[in-house]
Amino acid sequence: MNLEDLMMYQTDLLAVDSGKTLFKEGETGDSMYVLMSGTANVVVHGKVVESAKAGAILGELAIIDNSPRSATVVATSDCNLIAIDAHRFAELVKEVPNFALYVMRGMAARLRNVGSLL
Repeated sequence: MNLEDLMMYQTDLLAVDSGKTLFKEGETGDSMYVLMSGTANVVVHGKVVESAKAGAILGELAIIDNSPRSATVVATSDCNLIAIDAHRFAELVKEVPNFALYVMRGMAARLRNVGSLL
């Protein structure tokens, strides 16, 4: 799946400067994010579990299960992201079923990384 093609009509980019926090563990979340450029660390309980780069999906758990954020995400370079709320996520899954698979693969990889740190 080519994520760039899927997101090409999304024009509202969120800019996050290097060193800034996108969201914090425990916060309420109403959007997930697609990292379009830059890099960011995904931190769980103070440990970096992923160094995300362009194409990464961030914050998906909060909109899938309506629970508080399970991680903190900090930009390690200047980043551009696309925010996707729960309604848009449902539309994308309906329109492009492979998008759901893409998200699930990212979640699975992150869970494996967290498991290896325990």
